[in-house]
Parts: sequence; structure tokens; C-alpha cells
Amino acid sequence: MKKRSNAPIFWLLFGAGGVLSALLGTGLVLFTGIIVPLQLTAAKGLMDYGRMHAVAQNWFGKGFLFAVIALFAWHAAHRIYHSLHDVGIHLGTGAKLSCYGSAMVITVVTAVALLSMGF
Repeated sequence: MKKRSNAPIFWLLFGAGGVLSALLGTGLVLFTGIIVPLQLTAAKGLMDYGRMHAVAQNWFGKGFLFAVIALFAWHAAHRIYHSLHDVGIHLGTGAKLSCYGSAMVITVVTAVALLSMGF
């Protein structure tokens, strides 16, 4: 009898995070890290605290923020774990727990923070 594996769950989260980061990651970095801080947009105050807080209180904004943060974290955790293996660092279960455990902690903290903001 074949042993069951939880690998498909991690591959699903890794794949979803990879697709999301490929489609949105560069644009998010460009927009939130370069264009808005240098005020290269016509709309002033585009990402002020009040406006971003309102986005985070909307159910669609909460979903978007949660998906971006959580899936990016799972994608990064999976990449780091397999990169350690590729460079010859075989830490076994400890590396797996620290990589995927940190992604789980980030996911839970993100969910709690977004839900505590209210709707």
C-alpha cells in the first residue's frame, strides 16, 4: 500500500503563490515601491492611510490582501526549503517545519490582523 503524502497541498499553495507573484508581484512592487512614493501619478494621496485602511476594511480588499500575503509566503517558504536542499543543506524535518511553519504563522497572523480591523 502506498504511503499518503501531504506534498500536493504544499505544491498547490506554492503554485498558487507563484502564479499570483508572476502576475501581480512586479506590478505591486513597481506601483507601491516606486511610482507612488515618487509621486509619479496624477492622483495625489492615492495610498494615504485612510484610503488604504478603507481598502483593508472592505471584504474584497481583505480577500486580496490575504491572498497576496499568504500565497506569497507559502511560495517563498517552498522555494527556500527546496533551495536549501539544492545547495546541499539537508536539515530534514527541522527545515521543513521552520519553512512551512513560518508560512503558516504568517498566514494566521495576516488573517487575525485583517479580521480584527472590522468590516
